[in-house]
Amino acid sequence: MREAGRAGRAKRAGRAGSARAGADGRRGRARWLCGALAAVLACGLGAGPGRAEVELPVPPGVLPPEVPEDNPLSAAKVALGQKLYFDTRLSTDGTVGCATCHNPRTGFADARGRTSAGVGGALGPRNSPTVLNAAFLLEQFWDGRAEGLEAQALQPLVNAIEHGFADHNAFVAKLRGLPEYRPLFREAFGKGAITAERAAQAIASFERTLISLSAPIDRFLAGDASALSAAARRGWTLFNGKARCNNCHGHVESLPTFSNEDYHNLGVGIDKLDLAKIERQAQAALARGESPEQVVAGLGLPDAEASELGRFAVTGELQHLGAFRTPPLRNIALTAPYMHDGSEATLADVMELYDRGGNANPRLDGGILVLELTAREKADLVALMRAFTSDDLQRFDHLKKLVAD
Repeated sequence: MREAGRAGRAKRAGRAGSARAGADGRRGRARWLCGALAAVLACGLGAGPGRAEVELPVPPGVLPPEVPEDNPLSAAKVALGQKLYFDTRLSTDGTVGCATCHNPRTGFADARGRTSAGVGGALGPRNSPTVLNAAFLLEQFWDGRAEGLEAQALQPLVNAIEHGFADHNAFVAKLRGLPEYRPLFREAFGKGAITAERAAQAIASFERTLISLSAPIDRFLAGDASALSAAARRGWTLFNGKARCNNCHGHVESLPTFSNEDYHNLGVGIDKLDLAKIERQAQAALARGESPEQVVAGLGLPDAEASELGRFAVTGELQHLGAFRTPPLRNIALTAPYMHDGSEATLADVMELYDRGGNANPRLDGGILVLELTAREKADLVALMRAFTSDDLQRFDHLKKLVAD
């Protein structure tokens, strides 16, 4: 697990480093990749499963999201994934679908409360992040425990709070009991059984189409100063200077998320635990050769407290205690509340958190400093955050009608 964490960081660093190296070459390669993808997909690749037209709305200069070789995009697969995504019958009590916590009416996130509710109304420990543009992320979930959308789609199905199934076989049994899915799976995958893995591939294919990269910030960065208000322009100066936002949310033209995709301890949640004691216990367990999963179980923490361990539960690296992924900034104004536990209700609250230098704890990230921002500077940063809101979201209006009320 620890090796996997290092590999993930190396992959991110290489991806970001290559994106920054040689502006002209980068733009040329990105345009070639985008053009090649569009051309290949538009040609349809012939008939059969995984071979129908799909074109992702990726603008020139942006590297297209990675599509696994074993899950090529197809129109049939995307259509199946969309149906699965909105189907609340695919939970143990018939009340929860993917869209329950990733709702197109609220920026494909969950605005119902600080954290998300699943079957029986039970509350989970974390706030649901948006799936808009999640296709560009190398790792999924706040702690990065899933590499790719396919792996992410499988996990909520067997989470006792989310969809509630005891195992993937129970999910498949319910899915196979819905006869309208049989021809849809045949069209998307050809011969073969309905499986959880294929359902996850279809959901991931649908989610890869949820791309929105047209916002005032994009026009501003392309040279149109009038795209931002005066307050947002002041916010951009702060973003790249006094407020230090660009350390983790810096702009890289070919990587559009405004996230370094790394993991940082801001002291959110973890500040309420006895971290020094937890670290001593974890260090001893790791020395005995225990896996991260065994270490977390051995700590004997309630689920809500164990959730605050963050990335550590994936990698077993002590530096990841209380560390969570840097969230992308696109459409951030639509996806309140904020942080992994939904503890910050508004963007103004988020600015206060950063201004005071996070919440003190033994593993606070070294890059988190007291900023001493003025009231106007905080307001200017909030104005900038609103400029990350896409202006083409009406493309998804038809999906809002599919959400179960």
